[in-house]
Amino acid sequence: MSVSRWRELASLGQSVWYDNVARPALRSGLLRRIIEEDHVTGGTSNPSIFAAAVDSSDVYDEEIDSAPSADSTEHLFERLAVADIREACDLLRGVWERTDGHDGYVSIEEEASIAFDADAAVARGHELRDLVDRPNVMIKVPGTEAGVDAFRRLTREGVSVNVTLLFARSRYAAVADAYISGLEERLSAGEDLSAIASVASFFVSRIDSKVDAQLPDDSPLRGRAALANARLAYAEVFLPAFTADRWRRLAAAGAHVQRPLWASTGVKDPAYPSTLYVDELVGAGTVTTVPDETLDAFRDHGIATPALHAAIPVARRDLDALAGAGIDLDAVTAELEAEGVERFAKAYDDMIAAIARKRERTLAT
Repeated sequence: MSVSRWRELASLGQSVWYDNVARPALRSGLLRRIIEEDHVTGGTSNPSIFAAAVDSSDVYDEEIDSAPSADSTEHLFERLAVADIREACDLLRGVWERTDGHDGYVSIEEEASIAFDADAAVARGHELRDLVDRPNVMIKVPGTEAGVDAFRRLTREGVSVNVTLLFARSRYAAVADAYISGLEERLSAGEDLSAIASVASFFVSRIDSKVDAQLPDDSPLRGRAALANARLAYAEVFLPAFTADRWRRLAAAGAHVQRPLWASTGVKDPAYPSTLYVDELVGAGTVTTVPDETLDAFRDHGIATPALHAAIPVARRDLDALAGAGIDLDAVTAELEAEGVERFAKAYDDMIAAIARKRERTLAT
């Protein structure tokens, strides 16, 4: 059997996380298989993924059917999600141990309803961490202004966080600073840094969808904004923040680098290559998350070269050209953040509705 192309990314310093952690992937053995064969070293989930799994399979039916009628649908969802994340964490525990806590994490998402409430986000972060009760769980906190504050506090308090829904490089800079600040507070208090990890989830394809709609159909800049934005996030935020003397002091005390994670890597425009947002963002010290279609596509025809580093000058030229074409990227990213929180909220509502439909079917029989 030939070696999976995904394994080539590990030699280039990039981790691959599976972006569809739910019970179907667990029960079918898919997650275990791609950990072994494709060198997948982490996973993420969200209510949208769970909703699709509940609607498209029967793997949750027995537990939904046996749930006490007095049990709220929201509590039932939490129980189902926590069980899945716990099982996925167990599958990836070996990666976590082998990498001394640098990799091997699975993310569970906080509710969008607390995206603008730092105190609630901190409390929920601790609650979810305790419910999953695994050292390699990460709590997904949206990168709103309140979320950044919650993230710093959770880091200070020893919770590993996946800061999600990032679009703007300025917000990413605040996230990197919050991580470093939270670790500095722990260090000053004489507390351990080595058991905490974090990723900053930079959403990619949604930027192109928004920008492309503002460009002529024949513009050579179509499909360029998202890659340019991600590349400069890496070059102008990640590298300076995590090579400075301020960071070196923390690293010497056992801190793990907060890695940029490329999210939303499935292409939205069928005119683009199916592996575009993976091929072009391969780089050391990063994570790429992939849904099933992208996982299969890259295995078949992906290109494993360190394209991220090589294309930094191109990224600067592309963003200059986009600004010249009238694209206000700050406005685009602000709009995407607001829309992203709304989408998270709708995904949660869809999840609750999917479980409710299954429960109603049971009550009707």
